[in-house]
Formats: sequence, C-alpha cells, structure tokens
Amino acid sequence: MAQTFDICIRGAGVVGRTLALLLARERLRVALVAPPAPADAAPDVRAYALNGASQALLQSLRAWPDAEHATPVLRMQVAADQDGAVHFDAADQGREALAWIVDVPALEARLVEAVRFQPQVEVVATPVAAPLTVVCEGRASRTREQFGADFDITPYGQTAVATRLQCELPHGQVARQWFGVDGSILAFLPLGGPQGNLVAVVWSVSHDQAAQALALDDDSFTQQLAQASHGALGALHVSGPRASWPLQQAQARRWCGLLPGQPQQAWALAGDAAHNVHPLAGQGLNLGLADAQALARVLHGRESWRQLHDLRLLRRYERSAKAALLPASLVMDGLQQLFSRREAGLAALRNWGMNGFERSGPLKAWVARQAMGSGA
Repeated sequence: MAQTFDICIRGAGVVGRTLALLLARERLRVALVAPPAPADAAPDVRAYALNGASQALLQSLRAWPDAEHATPVLRMQVAADQDGAVHFDAADQGREALAWIVDVPALEARLVEAVRFQPQVEVVATPVAAPLTVVCEGRASRTREQFGADFDITPYGQTAVATRLQCELPHGQVARQWFGVDGSILAFLPLGGPQGNLVAVVWSVSHDQAAQALALDDDSFTQQLAQASHGALGALHVSGPRASWPLQQAQARRWCGLLPGQPQQAWALAGDAAHNVHPLAGQGLNLGLADAQALARVLHGRESWRQLHDLRLLRRYERSAKAALLPASLVMDGLQQLFSRREAGLAALRNWGMNGFERSGPLKAWVARQAMGSGA
C-alpha cells in the first residue's frame, strides 16, 4: 500500500529538519525531501549565531550540538569606522550567554540523527503529494517559483566571504565586528569552545573586493583580515576553504497559497525561502527557526474541523511570522544602509550615534534582550 503523508517538507537543512521534528510531535506524518548531497561538496565553513530561543528549541528536540561545537558568546564588541563602539556583556543581562556560535556541520549532523529516530518522519528523495507542502529550500528555491510566489529582492552590492581562522590569541568567547570606512563589515565569531582560538569569519565587502579576496593566496588574505581586524587576535592562519555568496534583502510577497490545479493541496514558505536578511546581526537562522515554531504552533492550535490545506489557517502563520520578521529586517537593513554610505559628515554622525547608544542604558538592554530571543 502506498504511504500517505500529512505534510511534505521540501528542503532538509536546519529549518526543514527542525520543522519536521516539531510536526512529528503533533502526530503528523511528514515526508522530508532530502536529495543526496554532491560527492564533491566542499567543507562547510559557515557558523550560525543562535540566540536563547533557538537554543531552547533545539535542546527540546535533542538536536543541540556538543559543547565543543556550540561556543557561548560572553561578550560582543562592535567597532565603527572612527571612534564609535558598542559593547554587550552577558553578565550585564544576567544571562549565561549573549548567543552561541554553532558549527553548521555539527548541528546538521545532530538533526539528521534526531530525524532518523523519529518514526513520524520519512526521508524521501523526491517530493510526494500531501495536503500541505512546506518549502524550506533556501534563498534559491525553485519550488517557490513553481508555486507562483513572487520574491522581491533588493541587492546590497556586497558579497559575503566566509572561512575559518586559527588565531595566535584565544578568542575569549568574544564575538567581534568591525565596520570599515569602505562600507565593509568583518565579523570574527568564536568557535572551538571557551578556550579555543578558532574563529568563523564573515567578511561583507563589495563584489570587486570579494573577487580580489578570493583570488589571494592565504598569506595575503590573512594580512588583509589582520589589518581589517586591527590585529585583535594576533597572527592569523587560514584553516578552511573560502566560500562566498551575494548579499541581499528579500521577502516573498505571499508565504502561502494553493498548489496550481490542486485545490486540496496548499503550500507555505519558511526560512530563507521566505526571507533573506543581512548577516551583520547574525539573526538569519534564528528567524528561520522562529518560522518553524510559528507554523507548528498554528497547526497545533487549529480547529478540529479545519484541514491542513485551509488557507485561513495558513494565513495565521503568515501574519505571525511576518510580524516577527519586520523589526529585525528593518534594523539590519537600516544598519547596512547607514554604514555603506560615504557622504561627508555621515561617518561622524553614525559614530556619534553608536557612542550615544552605548550610553543609552535601558534602550541598549532592550535591544540586547531582543537579539538574545528573550523578549521584553
């Protein structure tokens, strides 16, 4: 007898697998579409900054990585292009950590294991018919286009260059970020546990600068990074390949709908398939995991007579997820636009603003709580 499913999830990344585990709790039968990974895939050098809400979610699913792969951030230091600076400290917030820098392969491996032991989830190679299909394929989703969901993209004119570095000095569980006079943004994210000296690098630069950086030999590349980071961690040594991707702000106009020609089947978007934000505040995956929680919460609370493909039900999810996304999207876009502009006098104004924010007391504490996912 052919297997039937309640929900088909297209995309088996972090958001897709997390959603599958959440829906399995609701006793829903889930097909998770996970095509085989390419045999020649390069090592993944990405790292995610996960807040307290994301940590609690993944721990509840028994998918939180071991301590060596999830480094708590005790402090964050942000330096502007002149003398502006902002500092955040977990102790000031009465928290264990501001965030955790999580190694992507380690997190994905834990989710793969959790799904393997969940009988309500079946991993399939190709999409299957179901009352609800959730698209978690990422920013380049082809399914989103097939379903007729317009995706409004605003390019930033920047490329993110990512790699890993071994540093002469230990990172001290500090996340560091520098805004350059040329509009670049460099982040060093601590990895390898509390005593480690490994950092994940995300360097947002112009497309031309990115092409030049990717073409450099390791010594020249680390020299540029050492200069941009003002030698904060001493001598630097590349410990992984370099990856890159263009930066953009994007959002789908509709996050749900009926499948073309299938009135008894609906679709919804989640994660990067629904929205992209600038990585400068490290909120991308947190927002995607919040989508998964919002959809699971809506389906959990649905009326007994309401079907999974009911658009009124799915629009509840769309409204909730869009409302959660809006403030983070506005803040990150505003910061990117502010630091990418080079008009005379603007540098002094933004540095003055950063120093004012550093002394703002309750406002700074509120922003820190929002970023940590701890609400008001």
